[in-house]
Amino acid sequence: MKAVRFTRYGGPEVLELVDVAAPHARAGQVRVAVRAAGVNGLEWKIRQGLLRHVRPPAGIGGDAAGIVDEVGDGVTDVQVGDAVFGSGLETYAEHAVLTSWAPKPREVSFEDAAGFATPFETALRVLADTGVRGGHTVLVNGASGGVGSAAVQFAVDRGATVIGVAGPSNQDYLASLGAVPTTYGPGLADRVRALAPRGIDAAVDAAGSGIIAELVELTGDPGRVVSIADFSAPSHGARVSTGLGRDRTPALREGARLVAAGRLVLPVTQTFPLVEAGAAQVANATGHVRGRVVVTVP
Repeated sequence: MKAVRFTRYGGPEVLELVDVAAPHARAGQVRVAVRAAGVNGLEWKIRQGLLRHVRPPAGIGGDAAGIVDEVGDGVTDVQVGDAVFGSGLETYAEHAVLTSWAPKPREVSFEDAAGFATPFETALRVLADTGVRGGHTVLVNGASGGVGSAAVQFAVDRGATVIGVAGPSNQDYLASLGAVPTTYGPGLADRVRALAPRGIDAAVDAAGSGIIAELVELTGDPGRVVSIADFSAPSHGARVSTGLGRDRTPALREGARLVAAGRLVLPVTQTFPLVEAGAAQVANATGHVRGRVVVTVP
């Protein structure tokens, strides 16, 4: 099968489309014929070598949507021929093994579903970490990206008021998701106070734009600030949230439920063929993407 791999760390040019042996599903896993794979920031960081202590050069990709073509021992909730999306291993490929999955909503394409897994799991995790519930006011920094877009909509669905921070071109987009939009840059704290005179109950940083100190000031409690992108957060008393060791399946199913009910959308704004996976990662790395970037498999 064809798969994207890299043998050395570096820029997008190190990604190559090569012929490799197809993987097989082990117990508790499924294999899919990949129709599309989501592109996440973690992947280009792995390619650059920023996580070389845990990930040597190899295949790449963590999210996908496709048709189940092999079921491992112990799997009873899907069968060969089912359309699913989920998280797995080396998903920039014609076939990939998924370790968590959910049925693909009929209402969405494989391209859209490929972008669901990481944003759904991450958004629900950080909202849980900050204790967001109905009646709260939560600030989401980086609200127009995949995780941010999902976090806004999950929080709104819970009955929270969301202040979304994004670039000028994404203000109308945030409003369409139900957020109260504002922009990055100097004066952010003052703008947020004007929008939320009663204060902020929690803050989620999905952008890593260096504003943890301001978020702590706005919430008045570093314990109510969580980042997925700024690893200096603990120096301010805030937390960095990771999904290591967590079961993603409940989050995937909850997100799929809201999508099917028309209460959550996660648009794909750029698609690239598998052979252009490097360009897809470059697009994701700009930090100005609205929604999701995916690679498609013929």
